[in-house]
Amino acid sequence: MQLGIENISFATTEYVLPLTTLAEATGVEVGKFHVGIGQEHMSVPAPDEDIVTMAATAAQPILEGQDLSAIRTVLFATESGIDQSKAAGVYVHHLLGLDPRCRVVELKQACYSATAALQMAVALVARRPEQKVLVIASDVARYDRDSSGEPTQGAGAVAMLVSSNPAVLAIEAESGLHTADVMDFWRPNYRSTALVDGKYSVSVYMDALRSAWDDYRDQGGHALADFDRFCYHQPFTRLAVKAHRTLAKHSGELTAEQADEQIANTLDYNRQIGNTYTASVYIGLLSLLENAEEDLSGSRVGFFSYGSGSVAELFAGVVQPGYREMLRTTRHREQIQRRREIDHPTYVRLHAHPDGLVGGDHEFAQETTGPFRLAAIRGHKRVYETVAQFSAPADASGVEASAGDATTAVTTDTATTSL
Repeated sequence: MQLGIENISFATTEYVLPLTTLAEATGVEVGKFHVGIGQEHMSVPAPDEDIVTMAATAAQPILEGQDLSAIRTVLFATESGIDQSKAAGVYVHHLLGLDPRCRVVELKQACYSATAALQMAVALVARRPEQKVLVIASDVARYDRDSSGEPTQGAGAVAMLVSSNPAVLAIEAESGLHTADVMDFWRPNYRSTALVDGKYSVSVYMDALRSAWDDYRDQGGHALADFDRFCYHQPFTRLAVKAHRTLAKHSGELTAEQADEQIANTLDYNRQIGNTYTASVYIGLLSLLENAEEDLSGSRVGFFSYGSGSVAELFAGVVQPGYREMLRTTRHREQIQRRREIDHPTYVRLHAHPDGLVGGDHEFAQETTGPFRLAAIRGHKRVYETVAQFSAPADASGVEASAGDATTAVTTDTATTSL
């Protein structure tokens, strides 16, 4: 019995900031962004977008035509949690109208937890092959302004339906693991932006990669030469290039040029979206599947998932024949292309917009053109809306926004949402 990803989709935000704009505003040579870290744009959420709205938007298309009663588990991976108690996936479960006979759990371990969710999902399906698991990774990467991490910011979500009919990718059993107690990146409860020791983080990332690879081989995993492509967690795309060259040298099986070929096309989407934390490695997978010209059916793809602090895992999957029938290439490219470009002052405003950390009540004008939005925070409760039809959204300055009666307000205390 094969197990793995039956369907997969991603979503990103309403706005985008070109790094040329950030470079001009901060007096940095743009080559440090485009070449040095390999990034060109960053997705920026509107005030009425968050990890819940992106997650629901990513998951909605892969549920079309599904028997929702077969989805008995939702695993939501994020390090951008919106509540210390309630799982963000419970909001998504409601917005998508999933069956109440379902478990929903939020997982956290920096950028790694989506891989933990995927492996847990595979194990659950192995026990009950007639059931399916919805795995969601959704994050907003935020750093202090004028910090070294600022140009790597981004936002996005990936949704994966895991089943015993892995029409996209069959996950192989062997897995290499690594955990070490390090402080390379972290975000205390009292901060909305992360702290990072950049050079140290790159160093422990490479240590984790070598360790996880050695464990993978000890567990009976394939030689590096047996892989056709490789996907990495990408805080910035140049790190993936450096990482795979490091692995090629460590294994002694590939040249740097061969290593670069193996990660070709996995960088395309992340270069335009920015860091998406838990979603990053799986956006890399979609980037590969949707941008590679050749048919990848039967190709073995390696995955290195890293979460600071740190936990890492290296595993493999085989692309299935007919996988292209499951892709939404046009939809995904349009999501990236349709983002509305903002100037630097607008980015500064959006970076500092109020959220739940500051307390109080907040009403959010409609700026997103997506199907779900965060309408308000009232009485310490987040209120989400399913957009039935779109009125003219606000521009990036927040003017002329009116949802009117084009939306239906929902919270988890209301009746089941109808999509």
